[in-house]
Amino acid sequence: MVRQDIQQLVEKHADQDPELKNLWEEHMLYEKQIEKIEGKAYRTPAEDQQLKMLKKMKLEGKTRLHDKIEKLLAKNG
Repeated sequence: MVRQDIQQLVEKHADQDPELKNLWEEHMLYEKQIEKIEGKAYRTPAEDQQLKMLKKMKLEGKTRLHDKIEKLLAKNG
């Protein structure tokens, strides 16, 4: 599923499912933070560690988001 499709689903169902909206907002926040760190020409060891942590948290959130979307799609056909 493409990012735009996910965003449309989230917008459509955000009122009925605040957790879905929250997962999407977290995902986008992590993405922006990762892009900011990756955009630096040089990173400190602390920034490298933070980048690893953010990527892990983003992946965990994305997994939960996709699970939630699959359940939503199964429920709504």
